[in-house]
Amino acid sequence: MSQVKENDTVKVHYTGKLANGQVFDSSLEREPLEVTLGQGMLIPGFEKGIINMEVNEKKTINIPVAEAYGDVRTDLFHEVKKDQLPPEITPEVGMGLASKNPDGTEMQFRVAEVHEEHIVIDANHPLAGHDLVFDLELVEIK
Repeated sequence: MSQVKENDTVKVHYTGKLANGQVFDSSLEREPLEVTLGQGMLIPGFEKGIINMEVNEKKTINIPVAEAYGDVRTDLFHEVKKDQLPPEITPEVGMGLASKNPDGTEMQFRVAEVHEEHIVIDANHPLAGHDLVFDLELVEIK
């Protein structure tokens, strides 16, 4: 039976969990993830976990912070004056915000703190700073 190798295109079902068991994403209720390895589209630990799997194989992998979304970076926290926000927005901790860059791309933020005159936004990936656990099932090697 063939095994996954670098640069293969694969279909994989996954359930992603935090170390405490809380599920943050799963493909089980939708189509499996289809991805070509080696393209930088997956976190390194996820990609490494798929290598050498065989079709229909199931396994659980543990991905340390360094091979997931990295540590929380303090340089990605910024203060924004409330008067710079659209007037219809009432910021709350945990709320997601988006901002357009001059080149038209969009950046995603999360409100980390709310103060009287300003808020603190966090541009870290929501899973930064977490070890991750993935249950994998290789569906197909294309």
